Amino acid sequence: MDVGLPHLDRLFDYAVPEALEHAALPGSRVRVKFAGRLVDGYVIERVAESDQPRLAPLSKSLSDEVVLPVETIELVRAVADHYAGTFSDVVRLAVPSRHAATEKAETKPVAPQPEPDATPGPLADYPDGAGYLSALASGASPRAAWTVVPVAATIGDWAEGFAAAAAACVASGRSAVIVVPDLKDVARVLPAVERRVGRALVARQSADLGPSARYRAFLRGLRGQAQVVVGTRSAVFAPVADLGLICVWDDGDDLLSDPHAPYPHARDVAAIRVTERGAGMLLGAYARTAEVQSWVARGWIHPIAMTADRARTEAPAVRVVADDDVALERDPAARAARLPHQAFSTVRTGLAQGPVLVQVPRAGYVVSLSCQTCREPVRCPCCRGRLRTDLVAGSSEPVTSCTWCGRAVLAWSCPQCGGTRWRSTRVGSERTAEELGKAFPGVTVRQSSMGTVLAEVGSEPCLVIATPGAEPVAEGGYAAALLLDAGVLLNRPDLRAGEEALRRWLQATALVRPATDGGTVLAVGPSRSRALQALTRVDPVGFAERELAERTEAELPPVVRLAVAQGDWGALTELAETLAAVPHAVALGPALVDPMDDGEEQLARLVVKAPLASGPALVDGLRVFMAGRSARKDQRPLRIKVDPVDVG
Repeated sequence: MDVGLPHLDRLFDYAVPEALEHAALPGSRVRVKFAGRLVDGYVIERVAESDQPRLAPLSKSLSDEVVLPVETIELVRAVADHYAGTFSDVVRLAVPSRHAATEKAETKPVAPQPEPDATPGPLADYPDGAGYLSALASGASPRAAWTVVPVAATIGDWAEGFAAAAAACVASGRSAVIVVPDLKDVARVLPAVERRVGRALVARQSADLGPSARYRAFLRGLRGQAQVVVGTRSAVFAPVADLGLICVWDDGDDLLSDPHAPYPHARDVAAIRVTERGAGMLLGAYARTAEVQSWVARGWIHPIAMTADRARTEAPAVRVVADDDVALERDPAARAARLPHQAFSTVRTGLAQGPVLVQVPRAGYVVSLSCQTCREPVRCPCCRGRLRTDLVAGSSEPVTSCTWCGRAVLAWSCPQCGGTRWRSTRVGSERTAEELGKAFPGVTVRQSSMGTVLAEVGSEPCLVIATPGAEPVAEGGYAAALLLDAGVLLNRPDLRAGEEALRRWLQATALVRPATDGGTVLAVGPSRSRALQALTRVDPVGFAERELAERTEAELPPVVRLAVAQGDWGALTELAETLAAVPHAVALGPALVDPMDDGEEQLARLVVKAPLASGPALVDGLRVFMAGRSARKDQRPLRIKVDPVDVG
């Protein structure tokens, strides 16, 4: 039933009236009376008799469409069990809302399509890539982690590689599902798949579609009309006939982690699904996460990657500012300056050949301030929130306001030293665009960040200032890229800070022309950083290997199962006592999330980690605790995430 209470996460028996005998099919939607009210539900199984003496009858059949085939039922249950969630929570993510008119519309037969274009794409240029495609075409189910060379050239065209894999799968008579983080990626891979497979056999399933279009795409896969489904994270649940392959692009992107309980990650859902169905898998990315590296180390998935030497030959030339004595001698302050002389030289040289990309980690004008005298962070006099400066429409001067309460701050004095002047400590994309616009007069400056994301730019010389993830594609590739404020990404209080920073830098690098065509990338940051060194070597695999080794030594994810609970202190204390029975589990906390005394009710956080072998026991303990809490109608705030993406 569509009831998200953990203690009701089980099957309930109802009698099927004679009038609904042929409508209430397993996997169809029904409505039943429960606890004095009508609720929606799904028929999971039809049996001859029940062990209950008296059964309430089904109230209504909402549809005789089987939207939950056996494969989806098993997948939903497995995902719920993996993340300590409920069946109803997961099924909401897997099955879109019903659109009656679309469901009742006449199904048009699919016109005969030409044979899929299974010619090898860029994937075949990688070691073992051609063998992977041949195995798919022959009906086998290989699993591979493809590390794509970050370059704006054919060999870095991951979309064409995914399309070739999907075509090989369709040529074997099976279906494929392609999952990408956002709509920009959908727009890139969808035309390539349609060109190889045929538009009539491809369905797009993403959240931007209206209710009718989204449900129509879902039904096309369910009814076997579409052999390839392309979409964002929810598409990983898409039902298709005879699943043969699931492709996931850039599994390190947090957009693939669902923000709704139980917070499943598309990569892990895909792994569960291919294991259950015996299907193939292709994980593609410019970088490699520690999770994928752990699968490679265990032999569960096969790596497809070029050697670092070959990748450097194919990729743009990547350097870190002041990485040698000559550069440091020319500009002694290079390692301390935000825009050193070498950065201006790279931009100037790039503009002579085409557009130049400048990646800035933060949007806005000035996003952090400190006292000019004592360097103490500047805080709001009213609520103690941090201040930032932004450009406001209709005003010629930037306005300083609080990031918490929004109040404008006109007069300020430092409570530590009494100073009245502040300085910028973190500069955003708007201020960067202003500075570079003054440094290169006459050059067009374009900005791409939240709210004003550009899809693409032309090949003419211009400066493109973009935040990570908002970089537009340039026609023919960028001539150069400048990666500013690398330390900001590296210094985030997160376990994945280095991994995420390298992923974002490689994404920007992938938009630049190869070194043979003059493509250059310059990173401004600490040259001794391991992530920046991996960037200059174009060696994300080596970085992932070392990252996994360190996490193994420190007993951190992905070599352990992790549960993070946030909420009321008393509830977390009870949870810690319950999980003490899990073998070899270690509880860290509870601890206050924000130790500042702001006069409001404070939340606490509890972190519990257990070896992989104890993972099922940890999840069972969480489910038992949540079920008991639900049955008692405990209203204390509590949120639990299993294997969360953000581990701060």
